[in-house]
Amino acid sequence: MIENTASSSSDENKVSFGFRAVPEGERQGLVNGVFASVAERYDLMNDLMSGGLHRLWKRDLITMLNAPRSATPFRLLDVAGGTGDISIRYAQDGGPATTAVICDISPEMLNVGRRRIESLGLSDRITCIEGNAEALPFDSASFDAYTIAFGIRNVTHIDQALAEAYRVLKPGGRFLCLEFSECQVPLLDRIYDFHSFEIIPRLGKLAAGDADSYRYLVESIRRFPKQEAFAGLIRNAGFSRVSYRNLTGGIAAIHGGWKI
Repeated sequence: MIENTASSSSDENKVSFGFRAVPEGERQGLVNGVFASVAERYDLMNDLMSGGLHRLWKRDLITMLNAPRSATPFRLLDVAGGTGDISIRYAQDGGPATTAVICDISPEMLNVGRRRIESLGLSDRITCIEGNAEALPFDSASFDAYTIAFGIRNVTHIDQALAEAYRVLKPGGRFLCLEFSECQVPLLDRIYDFHSFEIIPRLGKLAAGDADSYRYLVESIRRFPKQEAFAGLIRNAGFSRVSYRNLTGGIAAIHGGWKI
């Protein structure tokens, strides 16, 4: 049983939805409802959650991915990347033969992404497909890299999603995950907690008329495994050379691994 999904040993049919325990079969629908609510304001959501730092963190992720700028074909699977942030940056950073498939369970998020991709003239290089991270609709060993940014904590069974990531990567393929994590800097952690639980839901209410979705997103961060624990889950999925890099004192972290 994974740390962030188990509610208690005596209540094995329940999983966490933020700080609430809900029936396992209902969680995905609740998560989908959150992202249907915030899809049109996704950038605003991330700005509120990170103080705007998510833009720099995503740039770090793309730099670490280091897609080829030559004519070498390179295929990325960007999971839970509905609004296109990562795939667009990747396509703009890489060469003409770099392509991406965005897989997201939320049709509302994908609709936002499709509009952005079309407006930038990238529809020939980025494809959007609706799908679940726990049961990816792709052949095994079909991607050179797999990214997931601020999405894996919303998956009900993280171990299953990691196993799927390993399955669809080619030998030598790279896994990269950007996610909120545990702030490890004294004093900054207390400031961040106050911002998370007192400020973000109120800003969500004022800016988007939706305090509950923002409250869930904050709570889901606290339920997510800490850096070392998540690195262990990645290793358990079969990945090698697993490492992580803390960003802004651990408020976020980029975890990586290789399929060798």
